[in-house]
Amino acid sequence: MKKTIKEQMSVIIILLSNIFIAFLGIGLIIPVMPTFMDIMHLSGKTMGYLVAVFAVSQLLMSPLAGRWVDRYGRKKIIIIGLFLFGVSELIFGLGTNVSVLYLSRILGGFSAAFIMPGVTAYIADITSIQERSKAMGYLSAAISTGFIIGPGIGGYIGEYGVRIPFFFAAAIAFLACFSSMFILKEPLTKEQLAEISTNTKEISFISDFKKSFNPLYFIAFIIVFVLAFGLSAYETVFSLFSDHKFGFTPKDIAAIITISSIFGVIVQVFMFGRMIDLLGEKKLIQLCLVIGAILAVASTMVSSFLVVLAVTCIIFLAFDLLRPALTTFLSKAAKKEQGFVAGMNSTYTSLGNIVGPAMGGILFDVNIHYPYLFAAVIMAIGLGITVIWKEKQLSENLAE
Repeated sequence: MKKTIKEQMSVIIILLSNIFIAFLGIGLIIPVMPTFMDIMHLSGKTMGYLVAVFAVSQLLMSPLAGRWVDRYGRKKIIIIGLFLFGVSELIFGLGTNVSVLYLSRILGGFSAAFIMPGVTAYIADITSIQERSKAMGYLSAAISTGFIIGPGIGGYIGEYGVRIPFFFAAAIAFLACFSSMFILKEPLTKEQLAEISTNTKEISFISDFKKSFNPLYFIAFIIVFVLAFGLSAYETVFSLFSDHKFGFTPKDIAAIITISSIFGVIVQVFMFGRMIDLLGEKKLIQLCLVIGAILAVASTMVSSFLVVLAVTCIIFLAFDLLRPALTTFLSKAAKKEQGFVAGMNSTYTSLGNIVGPAMGGILFDVNIHYPYLFAAVIMAIGLGITVIWKEKQLSENLAE
């Protein structure tokens, strides 16, 4: 379905707003979680399980949601995802026992599995190959911006009640859901959906997972896992590491994360498209992995606030550029299987998000430097895997 540039940008803005709202809602609740934990008398172990339940439910639903994106259309899946997200936040805010909180996190994981593939496939449908890298950069920036702004807003409205941020997150999710119903139009015709559905009738986690081993996709999916694993392991221990090693205050840590995130968003919005045009997806991915591995090691050697800030800014930027570079490559390779590829992208991300924090926490207890050194090793392995990519095969497939 061809659109004018003005119509295309309007739709992209709506899609980016939906992603922004979802991740804003996730960020909103971060500042009040310690207080909420005390009020509900939850142990650290329980909090860890609540995080894991979200990731596992997202993992299990992602391949199915990806198929549904191809079978039932992008718009429907996005709307369902936003609605589930609103319900999950509302339930968490109203919850008075642990079982209700677990239900909330399961629904939250399902919502993430619906929203990301739906939005990614929709953007791929309405952009040309040349435009896609810039659009994926905007998508990544919208995610990062939601995370940046969310905690600040959550901390402010949390002053009015520890449950208020959850209700606010639910309200904006429902608003995005209902506005999308009336504003968004399905980018594919019924005939196109029927054709894709005919080609992808089997809906099975096992069959989709096996299909992800296709040489064209598999290396990219492995690097998606490496990215999620390395980033989640790094971020999980960052606050603890900064506190234990440097004695940084919560204010210092918040400043480092916020400045680093803003720096990453600016580069993604204004530079990512040009970097893809200049280097191509493969070289940019390799560059980011090299920088990430080197600076993960450097993180164990620096000490002053400004140097830690500089290193963190660059390593966060490397992660921020890796995500859209991989998504752009996969969306170009996917052709008519945008939903499947977006769903498996989410699956491998979830796997990394499950394993990364757990491994990071275990290694931190052994030695505070080990999580960063291990993340560096994982990224170095990811770099080695990219060498297997055949440039000729990639260029021929993307040109077809």
